[in-house]
Amino acid sequence: MDFIASQIAGLLEGTVVGNENISVNNLSKIEEGQPNTLSFLSNLKYEEYLYTTGASIVIVDKSFEPSKSIPNTCTLIKVESAQAAFAKLLEIYNQVKRKKSGIHPSSYISDSATIGEEVYIGANCSIGDNVTIGNNVHVYPNSYIGDNVKIGDDCMFFAGVRVYSDCLIGKSCTLHSGVIIGGDGFGFVPNRNGNYSKVPQIGNAILEDHVEIGSNTTIDRATLGSTIIRKGVKLDNLIQVAHNVEIGENTVIAAQTGIAGSTKIGKNCMIGGQVGIVGHITIADEVKIAAQSGVGHAITEKGQILQGSPAFPIGDYKRSYVVYRGLPDLKRKVDELEKKLSN
Repeated sequence: MDFIASQIAGLLEGTVVGNENISVNNLSKIEEGQPNTLSFLSNLKYEEYLYTTGASIVIVDKSFEPSKSIPNTCTLIKVESAQAAFAKLLEIYNQVKRKKSGIHPSSYISDSATIGEEVYIGANCSIGDNVTIGNNVHVYPNSYIGDNVKIGDDCMFFAGVRVYSDCLIGKSCTLHSGVIIGGDGFGFVPNRNGNYSKVPQIGNAILEDHVEIGSNTTIDRATLGSTIIRKGVKLDNLIQVAHNVEIGENTVIAAQTGIAGSTKIGKNCMIGGQVGIVGHITIADEVKIAAQSGVGHAITEKGQILQGSPAFPIGDYKRSYVVYRGLPDLKRKVDELEKKLSN
């Protein structure tokens, strides 16, 4: 779909400098700009590319003034913030690109399911008994929605998502390919025969509104009650959330983190990649945990920053690390002292 400069300026509340009727149909980085594409310049580190770019339209900050002549084929749109404006355009572009509707004939939908308006269900999907799917929901091919699941409006489920029975998904949630919601929690007890008996996992998993889950992340159902992902949480790829965990509003967690059962994580936390968190602890609001840390105890102080395995306050960690790096030199000095004393 083609858009002209004046239309884009209207969307972004910007001003056109150049040809108002020049059109674009794709996006590009400024250093790789091609004709009929739109790009942006926010970081002046990339300013030199503006003077050679092939992009037809470039979004710049209102305060920006070129220090050289830009190509005649390039039109500028000046806005309050080029970065924010480009992000807005990306969002609109994604909405247009992903807009689909209709139900593929190869998909199975139970007669007892309730399907909203403007819903897309791709090929080879399975929608179980008593499922409720809201308006403008997209379920891409090869996805499975189990019995009694409820899905709010404006959700996006990419190919191969699995949502087990009785789970609840709020509005405007995005689940990327390979996500599994509501698989059994890891519940086993040793028995008299020297092996393990499974503890039935009869709870569910709940995702509140505006949650985004990255590819191949798994969120287990509760043994009893619910595993809860609160409003606005963003989880990266390849994360394991165990049974009965609760993650507070607007917390973000990077890839390959594992959270053991029944742990409660507060609001507005930031957790780096490959963090391990033990079960049955509480983590306060606004806590930050550095990548590859191991958390083995409760964190009760709001806003604390931790690093290390086991994790402890980052200031202490940095001071300790300075000492750790100096250990080889310290050992050399001790060896020299021992040699002198032995003589």
